[in-house]
Amino acid sequence: MAPTTARIQKVVTSGIFSLDGEDHEVDNNIWLYGDDDEVVVIDAAHDHRPILAAIGDRTVVAIVLTHGHNDHINAAAALADATGAPMLVHEDDRMLWEVVYPHRGPNGTLADGDTVSVAGESLRVLHTPGHSPGGICLLTDPDGANPGHVFGGDTLFNGGPGATGRSFSSFDTIIESIKTKLLTLPPETVVHTGHGDDTTVGAEAPGIEAAGGS
Repeated sequence: MAPTTARIQKVVTSGIFSLDGEDHEVDNNIWLYGDDDEVVVIDAAHDHRPILAAIGDRTVVAIVLTHGHNDHINAAAALADATGAPMLVHEDDRMLWEVVYPHRGPNGTLADGDTVSVAGESLRVLHTPGHSPGGICLLTDPDGANPGHVFGGDTLFNGGPGATGRSFSSFDTIIESIKTKLLTLPPETVVHTGHGDDTTVGAEAPGIEAAGGS
């Protein structure tokens, strides 16, 4: 692989996740990927102001939402207004998007295999439904042939798959998504999660393989 000048930054914000009539206090990871000139923001949770502070004077190429749950998108519109960046989400999570933004759609949609270009690099979209129908991950190595980084949203955590047992979620589906889209990557691939600590594909593989699924 050619050397890259892109770097990864994390911003953590806190707020409320709401679904199925229940509210939960959560800390969310927001990820910035780019260089000194431009950046992609991955998820926009709770408060756009600390995200703006991390962006600085860089151009925001896109605000990519890994899925449509309110705690991952509820600062997206304010961030888009402040930066002029487009908000992008998978079409299958539009029903979740509309709960938060009933009168404002995303600026575009993402599908499996799409790429988002920033700082001379490409992030590849992996559609990983299960936590939600339109859940995605972003892979820094577009071919998946070299150990890279995955921005995993709530698909895969340090300790196992993202939560299911809620509306629009499926345990069997998320296990299949992880097996077919993530466990095929080099085991050293780092997974940057939507909540909590980083992990690697290799560290999570035994638990996922043992979990079964369709």
